[in-house]
Amino acid sequence: MKYLMALDQGTTSSRTLIFDRHGNIIASAKKDFKQIYPKNSWVEHDPKELWSSQISTLTEALAKSGLNARDIAAMGITNQRETTIIWDRQSGEPIYNAIVWQDRRSADFCESLKKDYADMIFQKSGLVIDAYFCASKIKWILDNVSNARERAERGELCFGTVDTWLIYNLTRKDVHVTDVSNASRTMLFNIHTLEWDRELLELFGIPEKILPEVRGSSEIYGYAATRWVDSKIAIAGIAGDQQAALFGQMCVSKGMMKSTYGTGCFLLMNTGNKPTFSKNKILTTIAWQIKDEVTYALEGGVFIGGAAIQWLRDGLKIIRDSKDINTLASEDNGGIYFVPALSGLGAPHWDQYARGAIFGITRDSTDAHIARATLEGIAFQVYEIILQMEMDLGERCVEIRVDGGASASDCLMQIQADLFGFEIKRAKIIETTALGAGYLAGLGVGYFNSIDEIKWESDRIFKPQKNKQEVEDMFRFWQKAVQRARGWAE
Repeated sequence: MKYLMALDQGTTSSRTLIFDRHGNIIASAKKDFKQIYPKNSWVEHDPKELWSSQISTLTEALAKSGLNARDIAAMGITNQRETTIIWDRQSGEPIYNAIVWQDRRSADFCESLKKDYADMIFQKSGLVIDAYFCASKIKWILDNVSNARERAERGELCFGTVDTWLIYNLTRKDVHVTDVSNASRTMLFNIHTLEWDRELLELFGIPEKILPEVRGSSEIYGYAATRWVDSKIAIAGIAGDQQAALFGQMCVSKGMMKSTYGTGCFLLMNTGNKPTFSKNKILTTIAWQIKDEVTYALEGGVFIGGAAIQWLRDGLKIIRDSKDINTLASEDNGGIYFVPALSGLGAPHWDQYARGAIFGITRDSTDAHIARATLEGIAFQVYEIILQMEMDLGERCVEIRVDGGASASDCLMQIQADLFGFEIKRAKIIETTALGAGYLAGLGVGYFNSIDEIKWESDRIFKPQKNKQEVEDMFRFWQKAVQRARGWAE
């Protein structure tokens, strides 16, 4: 029997999971890595640590499973998107730390583009102008690292999102590729022509020579070198983490939706084989490409989701473990509202200068109220995106599939169902990001003959319990809190 392997390189940890044909986890390994904060609102990772942590989990997962590389049919890769790495083409040495998707250093530059270029960029890339995406991060590195621009012009440097960086290392510098889902998050890729866009490259001053080849999401790109494993493994699936989760949730038909509760929260809706453009600041992105068929999605992103719970643990230190929030959180918020804009606000506000804020504190406020308000703050952000998508669609949503680490919280999921007013279906296997990458790899090597062979099961269905008036009252206070948190940084 053959198995599927998925490398899941996330914002706070690297993981490797091995699945059987039915999506059951055979073995997994995880390794956290250092978060680097050089200045206020700057976030970086050491690219070498991303690589070393990922390869160590690969070998550990194989050891735990009792399998060897010959037992693996294919490897899929899914990754934190928009995180930007530039390295020397010959030596493979990074010229600067990875600039993480949460980083805000290029916010002022992005703001300067909005008046003249917002519509053009949106129509071509499906994205709003924001420091979140790769383009301004690449520009910053080329402008601020000694000789970087000159070397880039000579073709001596490579740019890649994290998937590209991992594949470059796995293949011992032989393959420099990405897939359409990751390319569509750079703000340099035309989602209609499926090519790097020369007008966008010129606007950001980025030489095309440094960019990876763009391929589909389910095909053989190369092979993991035998230096890392005892037998070559076909690398046959790539998708950015949120698109991979959409696929892992088997939201493969138009109109199906998922929300992943990880470091951030990301809600995607499959819109079929043509891009749909929002009038409410929701992004248009490429979900995946299988053979010649491209699938698009609408996406709303919350920058700080589960990371808000981590902040309670590591910053405020009111919980010792992330799961402790479920027992600490009170039945109500005690009038407290927490806007977790610790890295600005994403959809639908797109406010690069918003900052986290807690409102409504009184003498009788407790850590239990703050814990509850944190869970509600995560849920409110996702609820705002649903409202905008419903406006774009002109109809009510009826269900959503959820996954990600924070979706294991029954308390958070019940709060979310109460706000939505419709059913939430939690996947039986909540590691759907890795699962999606594995499934794409399986399709890429013929392990599955078609998508129809892949099954999906729910673990639990959460039904709304609050009445509409209660939700409306809570949302009114949430909106007040958001308005006060916006535009805080200067």
